[in-house]
Amino acid sequence: MERLQKIIAASGYCSRRKAEELILQGRVKVNGAVVDELGFKADETAEILIDDELLGSEKKVVYLLNKPKNVISSAKDDRGRKTVVDLIDTDLRIYPLGRLDYDSSGLLLLSNDGQLMQKLIHPSFEVEKVYEVRTKGRVSKQDIQALENGVRIEDYVTAAAKAEILDYNEKKDLTDLRITIHEGKNREIRKMFASLGHEVLKLHRIKEANIELGDLKSGEYRLLKPYEVKKLRQYLDRSDT
Repeated sequence: MERLQKIIAASGYCSRRKAEELILQGRVKVNGAVVDELGFKADETAEILIDDELLGSEKKVVYLLNKPKNVISSAKDDRGRKTVVDLIDTDLRIYPLGRLDYDSSGLLLLSNDGQLMQKLIHPSFEVEKVYEVRTKGRVSKQDIQALENGVRIEDYVTAAAKAEILDYNEKKDLTDLRITIHEGKNREIRKMFASLGHEVLKLHRIKEANIELGDLKSGEYRLLKPYEVKKLRQYLDRSDT
């Protein structure tokens, strides 16, 4: 039998002092029961969970990638094309949390956390996604109103979007916009603008939930910091149904 904080520290999860903090905060369970006293001892057969994650299981990570165009948003591709997982140097088995079209760019999260994936992609959580869009032609106020009311695509009407015109280049006849949606069906934004007579030339995601792309360059990535992951989980838990 060993003291719980010593077992946690020996696993490599964190230092013994940090393990003591986790125990006192009531974040550790042994065989299903919360342990919040430092004198508790356990043996090698005990099931120990920290924040409901099994101690000794693969550490959960979340990567933030600025996806380039012409890269597949999947773990592998049967046609041999480059995937977003190919861009990240890790031995962990990670997956994209959602998708971006082959010809779109911007923020994409990747992780080995299946629970986080389900919450990010499930429609019931209505996760907001913000995009920069460039279209051919002048987008009118009437077009913006249509986007905000929902437009018909094929056999359904899109959910209300938030849209804002950023600039119109009269010489090139191009409109730059920012649009926020929470559906994200296949090529939905491109189809929305096509229904209004505008071809999308650029589609770049800059925010998902409460995570922003920031100044990452195309193809660059980084691990989300612990406080960012916590913030993301809080956003999703608030939407939990």
